[in-house]
Amino acid sequence: MAKKINRKRFNKINKKKNNFKKVLYLLLAAVIIFGIFNIDRYKVRKVEDFLKLEHYVSDHMPKNYERPDEPYNQYIIYEENPSFTLHDLEYSGVYREFSPLDKLNRVGPANAIIGIESFPNKKRGEIRHIKPTGWKQKGYDFIEGGVLYNRCHLIAFMFSGENANINNLMTGTKSFNNFGMLPYEIIIYDYIVNTGNRVRYRVSPDFRDNELLARGVLMEAYSIEDNGAGIKFKVYVKNIEKGVSIDYLTGESIKSE
Repeated sequence: MAKKINRKRFNKINKKKNNFKKVLYLLLAAVIIFGIFNIDRYKVRKVEDFLKLEHYVSDHMPKNYERPDEPYNQYIIYEENPSFTLHDLEYSGVYREFSPLDKLNRVGPANAIIGIESFPNKKRGEIRHIKPTGWKQKGYDFIEGGVLYNRCHLIAFMFSGENANINNLMTGTKSFNNFGMLPYEIIIYDYIVNTGNRVRYRVSPDFRDNELLARGVLMEAYSIEDNGAGIKFKVYVKNIEKGVSIDYLTGESIKSE
């Protein structure tokens, strides 16, 4: 004798199965749409376009990237290509190289070829014990976070996993770090994650005479596999903070009028 079907229980099980299928279809659709979106989104973007993204334009960020005649301008964007030689662009694997500290304990140029395989597989550690040259920290209530300086990586931790390396850390203002170097670092990170390609990268601090605080850094980047079609820039980022006068010889600062 056939077993009597519990219609109520059957309908409940069938409803769960249908709901599960709907979830799977929605997830599949989301993956497809996300993929199409990214194909379009990660076409090569101009540096100037990236800097206009609303996410990076806040009340604390300098507004005049397109007006170099203004007295406060975080960048000097060079039209010429980064100064890499053919040898510099030869790829034999990812790497990072840091200059030894000079006689004044200042950092020098940092070089790298970065790719997904050079990204860190660990969390950032503590670096508060490191005091780079020019580290004369001072509080200002009009700066986000309340203090002037950050310990700034030449080769970003997200590229290399290098964190508490004294040859990779310099003193930089909040604007220099968060609104100067970071947007360009994100351009590179976006490109690598979404293409799998590698980028030749160099950051050169600008120390003048015996000054202990760098005036800025020269950032250069060039994507290797596509011969610079995806990433190619040469930009000087000034180590400045709006509303603050800085003595680059010592790192001391005062509020400007």
